[in-house]
Amino acid sequence: MSDEEWERFLRESVAGAAGAPVEPSARARGVEQRLKAAGAEKGAEGWRTYSPARPRRRRTGWYVAGLVAAVALLGVSLFPAQVFGLFDGDDDGGRSEAPLAAESKRPREAPGAEPAQRPTWDEPFRGSPAARWADGAAGITVPAAKATGWMDAAQVERALKQSRRFLVAAGLDRGVLRGERPTEAIGLLNPHQDDVQEYLRTALSSKTLTPTTDPLLLFSRFRPQQAQLVGDVVKTRGRLSYREGKRGALEVTADVTFVYPVAPAGERGRGSDVVRTIVRREVVMSWDDPDKIITEPGTMSLVSYTLDLTNGGCSAPTGYFVPPFDTADKQHADEERRIDPYDRSKPVDGDGASPSGKNCAKATRS
Repeated sequence: MSDEEWERFLRESVAGAAGAPVEPSARARGVEQRLKAAGAEKGAEGWRTYSPARPRRRRTGWYVAGLVAAVALLGVSLFPAQVFGLFDGDDDGGRSEAPLAAESKRPREAPGAEPAQRPTWDEPFRGSPAARWADGAAGITVPAAKATGWMDAAQVERALKQSRRFLVAAGLDRGVLRGERPTEAIGLLNPHQDDVQEYLRTALSSKTLTPTTDPLLLFSRFRPQQAQLVGDVVKTRGRLSYREGKRGALEVTADVTFVYPVAPAGERGRGSDVVRTIVRREVVMSWDDPDKIITEPGTMSLVSYTLDLTNGGCSAPTGYFVPPFDTADKQHADEERRIDPYDRSKPVDGDGASPSGKNCAKATRS
C-alpha cells in the first residue's frame, strides 16, 4: 500500500466513525504485518515508527569556564598590579621564593621591598632581592645569535659565549676574588689594543693607583687579609646584547649586577658581620674584523667599562673592594645622592662616580 492510500484510508476511517475508531480492513492489517516482519528481519526501524530524540549532554564545562572568566575579570579590575605581576618576568617584589626568570631585557621597575632582615653566615642573601637571583654565570643571559656585521650566526654565538666567559673570569673566578692576577680574563683581550694593555700593566703592578688605573674598573677583588667570601655562591643578574659596531665589528654590551656576601677575614659563624658588596658593571666589547683591525683570534677590544658600587669602599683606590664592616668608610659616601643597587631599570650611573672613579652614592638598601 502506498503512502497516499494509507493516508486516504485513515481519513475515511475517521470521517466514517461516529465517535469511535473503525478498525482497518483485513487487507490493510495484513499489509502492515508483512511490512513489520520484513523490517525486523533486516534490523531496521519499524515502518512509520517513532524514534525518540537523543537527550543532549548538558554542557556544564561552558558554564564553569564562564564563571571562572567572570571571577578573573573581577580580580583584574580590583587588583591589576598583583594579577599581572604573576605573569611578569620582572621582579615581583620578593613576594615569592621561586627563582626569577632570566632577564632578557631591561626591567620596567626596581624589585619590591624585602622584609628587613640582616644577612647571616648561614643565609647571606636573606632580606635581599638577590635571594631569588641565579648563581654565578647562570644569571648572565646570552641572547640568540644571528649574523651581524662581519660574523655569521655561528661566529656570533662563539663571540657571545666568550664575552660571558670574560665576565665570569673577571667577576666570579675565586682566585681573582682573592686578589690573584686575572690571567684568563686578560687572555681574552686584544693584545694590540695599546691603551688597555697600558691600563692592565699599571693597574696590576703599580703601588700607586689613580681613579683611571684602579683594577676594580674591570675586576672584582678583595684583600684576603681584610675580607672573605661567605659561602660558595655569588648571585648575579644581567644580560648581554649586541649590534653591529664600527667597521662591521660585533659590539657586545654586558650589563650585569654581582652580589658578593663577605665577612671580616678569619671570622666564621653566627657572630660574623656579614656585608653584601654589590657591583653593577657595564662593559662594551668589540669583536673586530681581522681584515680591518689588528687583533688576535679569540680576543676582543674594550670600547668602555664602568661600574656602580655599594659597600665596596669610597676612599682612594687600593685595588681591592673595602667592605664597611665598621663605620669608618661610610663617611665617604655622598649623602645627597641615593641609589638602589638592585634597581636595574635605569642605566649604570657613570655620572655619579666619585674622585676614586667609583659611584659612592648612599645606597637605599643592600
